[in-house]
Amino acid sequence: MALENLLHQHLYDTKPSEDDYLAILEDLQNKYKIRNKPLLIKSGIVMALVITLFFMQSIPNLDLSLGWIAILGAILLLILADFDELESVISRVEWSTLIFFAALFVVMEALAELKFLWWIGKLTQDLINSVHEDNRLIVAILVFLWVSALASSLIDNIPFTTVMVKIIEDLSENNEFHVPLTPLIYALAFGACL
Repeated sequence: MALENLLHQHLYDTKPSEDDYLAILEDLQNKYKIRNKPLLIKSGIVMALVITLFFMQSIPNLDLSLGWIAILGAILLLILADFDELESVISRVEWSTLIFFAALFVVMEALAELKFLWWIGKLTQDLINSVHEDNRLIVAILVFLWVSALASSLIDNIPFTTVMVKIIEDLSENNEFHVPLTPLIYALAFGACL
Protein backbone atom coordinates (compact mmCIF):
# COMPACT_ATOMS: atom_id res chain seq x y z
CA MET A 1 0.00 0.00 0.00
CA ALA A 2 2.85 2.34 0.82
CA LEU A 3 4.43 1.68 -2.58
CA GLU A 4 1.17 2.47 -4.35
CA ASN A 5 0.86 5.75 -2.44
CA LEU A 6 4.46 6.63 -3.26
CA LEU A 7 3.91 5.83 -6.95
CA HIS A 8 0.68 7.85 -7.04
CA GLN A 9 2.39 10.77 -5.35
CA HIS A 10 5.32 10.61 -7.75
CA LEU A 11 3.16 10.36 -10.88
CA TYR A 12 0.22 12.59 -10.12
CA ASP A 13 0.88 14.82 -7.16
CA THR A 14 4.28 16.24 -8.07
CA LYS A 15 4.47 18.64 -10.96
CA PRO A 16 7.79 19.64 -12.48
CA SER A 17 8.69 23.26 -12.23
CA GLU A 18 8.57 25.44 -15.31
CA ASP A 19 12.36 25.76 -15.31
CA ASP A 20 12.78 21.95 -15.31
CA TYR A 21 10.22 21.63 -18.08
CA LEU A 22 11.95 24.25 -20.26
CA ALA A 23 15.37 22.70 -19.61
CA ILE A 24 14.15 19.22 -20.60
CA LEU A 25 12.43 20.64 -23.70
CA GLU A 26 15.57 22.49 -24.77
CA ASP A 27 17.67 19.38 -24.18
CA LEU A 28 15.32 17.32 -26.37
CA GLN A 29 15.35 19.95 -29.11
CA ASN A 30 19.14 19.97 -29.13
CA LYS A 31 19.40 16.19 -29.05
CA TYR A 32 16.78 15.46 -31.73
CA LYS A 33 17.15 18.28 -34.23
CA ILE A 34 15.54 18.19 -37.62
CA ARG A 35 18.60 18.02 -39.81
CA ASN A 36 16.94 18.10 -43.22
CA LYS A 37 13.88 20.39 -43.31
CA PRO A 38 13.30 20.09 -47.10
CA LEU A 39 13.17 16.29 -46.74
CA LEU A 40 10.68 16.67 -43.88
CA ILE A 41 8.44 18.84 -46.08
CA LYS A 42 8.71 16.41 -49.02
CA SER A 43 7.93 13.46 -46.73
CA GLY A 44 4.93 15.25 -45.29
CA ILE A 45 3.58 16.02 -48.77
CA VAL A 46 4.05 12.43 -49.95
CA MET A 47 2.46 11.07 -46.76
CA ALA A 48 -0.53 13.40 -47.15
CA LEU A 49 -0.89 12.31 -50.78
CA VAL A 50 -0.72 8.62 -49.88
CA ILE A 51 -3.26 8.97 -47.05
CA THR A 52 -5.57 10.93 -49.37
CA LEU A 53 -5.30 8.19 -52.00
CA PHE A 54 -5.97 5.56 -49.32
CA PHE A 55 -9.27 7.25 -48.58
CA MET A 56 -10.03 7.79 -52.28
CA GLN A 57 -9.47 4.13 -53.18
CA SER A 58 -12.93 3.29 -51.85
CA ILE A 59 -14.52 5.37 -54.63
CA PRO A 60 -15.98 2.80 -57.06
CA ASN A 61 -14.84 4.34 -60.34
CA LEU A 62 -11.22 4.75 -59.26
CA ASP A 63 -9.33 1.54 -59.78
CA LEU A 64 -6.68 1.99 -57.07
CA SER A 65 -5.40 -0.74 -54.79
CA LEU A 66 -3.75 -0.14 -51.44
CA GLY A 67 -0.59 -1.95 -52.53
CA TRP A 68 -0.07 0.21 -55.60
CA ILE A 69 -0.72 3.39 -53.65
CA ALA A 70 1.88 2.44 -51.05
CA ILE A 71 4.47 1.40 -53.65
CA LEU A 72 3.98 4.54 -55.73
CA GLY A 73 4.26 6.68 -52.58
CA ALA A 74 7.54 4.98 -51.66
CA ILE A 75 8.93 5.41 -55.17
CA LEU A 76 7.89 9.06 -55.23
CA LEU A 77 9.60 9.68 -51.89
CA LEU A 78 12.77 7.91 -53.08
CA ILE A 79 12.87 10.12 -56.14
CA LEU A 80 12.09 13.33 -54.25
CA ALA A 81 14.39 12.65 -51.29
CA ASP A 82 17.79 12.59 -52.88
CA PHE A 83 18.52 11.10 -56.25
CA ASP A 84 22.14 10.43 -55.26
CA GLU A 85 21.04 8.22 -52.37
CA LEU A 86 18.65 6.23 -54.57
CA GLU A 87 21.44 3.96 -55.78
CA SER A 88 22.58 3.22 -52.23
CA VAL A 89 19.02 2.42 -51.13
CA ILE A 90 18.45 0.10 -54.09
CA SER A 91 21.73 -1.70 -53.40
CA ARG A 92 20.54 -2.55 -49.87
CA VAL A 93 17.34 -4.25 -51.07
CA GLU A 94 17.35 -8.04 -50.71
CA TRP A 95 16.57 -8.85 -54.32
CA SER A 96 16.92 -12.61 -53.86
CA THR A 97 14.12 -12.59 -51.25
CA LEU A 98 11.86 -10.45 -53.43
CA ILE A 99 12.44 -12.69 -56.45
CA PHE A 100 11.76 -15.76 -54.31
CA PHE A 101 8.38 -14.43 -53.16
CA ALA A 102 7.47 -13.24 -56.66
CA ALA A 103 8.24 -16.70 -58.04
CA LEU A 104 6.28 -18.32 -55.21
CA PHE A 105 3.19 -16.27 -56.03
CA VAL A 106 3.56 -17.11 -59.72
CA VAL A 107 3.69 -20.83 -58.90
CA MET A 108 0.69 -20.60 -56.58
CA GLU A 109 -1.33 -18.73 -59.22
CA ALA A 110 -0.40 -21.39 -61.78
CA LEU A 111 -1.54 -24.14 -59.40
CA ALA A 112 -4.78 -22.28 -58.81
CA GLU A 113 -5.37 -21.91 -62.57
CA LEU A 114 -4.70 -25.64 -63.05
CA LYS A 115 -7.16 -26.40 -60.22
CA PHE A 116 -4.49 -28.55 -58.54
CA LEU A 117 -5.43 -27.46 -55.03
CA TRP A 118 -9.10 -28.18 -55.65
CA TRP A 119 -8.11 -31.61 -56.95
CA ILE A 120 -6.21 -32.34 -53.72
CA GLY A 121 -9.20 -31.15 -51.74
CA LYS A 122 -11.61 -33.29 -53.73
CA LEU A 123 -9.43 -36.37 -53.24
CA THR A 124 -9.36 -35.67 -49.52
CA GLN A 125 -13.12 -35.31 -49.41
CA ASP A 126 -13.64 -38.55 -51.37
CA LEU A 127 -11.28 -40.41 -49.03
CA ILE A 128 -13.22 -39.24 -45.99
CA ASN A 129 -16.52 -40.16 -47.65
CA SER A 130 -15.33 -43.73 -48.25
CA VAL A 131 -15.00 -44.44 -44.50
CA HIS A 132 -17.80 -45.68 -42.25
CA GLU A 133 -19.67 -42.90 -40.45
CA ASP A 134 -18.52 -43.96 -36.96
CA ASN A 135 -14.83 -43.55 -37.86
CA ARG A 136 -15.25 -40.55 -40.12
CA LEU A 137 -14.13 -37.88 -37.62
CA ILE A 138 -10.90 -39.66 -36.69
CA VAL A 139 -10.07 -40.36 -40.33
CA ALA A 140 -10.94 -36.78 -41.30
CA ILE A 141 -8.63 -35.37 -38.61
CA LEU A 142 -5.75 -37.64 -39.64
CA VAL A 143 -6.28 -37.03 -43.35
CA PHE A 144 -6.44 -33.24 -42.99
CA LEU A 145 -3.44 -33.26 -40.68
CA TRP A 146 -1.19 -35.28 -42.98
CA VAL A 147 -2.46 -33.99 -46.32
CA SER A 148 -1.95 -30.41 -45.19
CA ALA A 149 1.49 -31.25 -43.75
CA LEU A 150 2.66 -32.97 -46.95
CA ALA A 151 1.08 -30.46 -49.33
CA SER A 152 2.41 -27.43 -47.47
CA SER A 153 5.92 -28.87 -47.63
CA LEU A 154 5.69 -28.79 -51.43
CA ILE A 155 3.57 -25.68 -52.03
CA ASP A 156 2.87 -22.51 -50.06
CA ASN A 157 0.69 -23.21 -47.05
CA ILE A 158 -1.41 -20.02 -47.13
CA PRO A 159 -3.22 -20.60 -50.46
CA PHE A 160 -3.45 -24.30 -49.69
CA THR A 161 -5.05 -23.58 -46.31
CA THR A 162 -7.46 -21.12 -47.92
CA VAL A 163 -8.69 -23.80 -50.31
CA MET A 164 -8.84 -26.49 -47.64
CA VAL A 165 -10.88 -24.29 -45.28
CA LYS A 166 -13.57 -24.08 -47.97
CA ILE A 167 -13.52 -27.86 -48.34
CA ILE A 168 -13.75 -28.34 -44.55
CA GLU A 169 -16.73 -25.96 -44.46
CA ASP A 170 -18.43 -27.91 -47.27
CA LEU A 171 -17.77 -31.16 -45.43
CA SER A 172 -19.11 -29.91 -42.10
CA GLU A 173 -22.21 -28.32 -43.67
CA ASN A 174 -23.13 -31.53 -45.48
CA ASN A 175 -25.70 -33.39 -43.38
CA GLU A 176 -24.54 -36.82 -44.58
CA PHE A 177 -21.14 -36.62 -42.90
CA HIS A 178 -21.94 -35.44 -39.35
CA VAL A 179 -18.37 -34.17 -38.95
CA PRO A 180 -17.82 -31.19 -36.57
CA LEU A 181 -15.93 -28.21 -37.90
CA THR A 182 -13.63 -27.33 -34.97
CA PRO A 183 -11.40 -30.45 -34.85
CA LEU A 184 -10.89 -30.32 -38.60
CA ILE A 185 -9.82 -26.66 -38.46
CA TYR A 186 -7.32 -27.47 -35.71
CA ALA A 187 -5.98 -30.44 -37.70
CA LEU A 188 -5.59 -28.26 -40.79
CA ALA A 189 -3.85 -25.46 -38.87
CA PHE A 190 -1.49 -27.88 -37.13
CA GLY A 191 -0.71 -29.79 -40.32
CA ALA A 192 -0.08 -26.69 -42.43
CA CYS A 193 2.34 -25.35 -39.81
CA LEU A 194 3.96 -28.74 -39.19
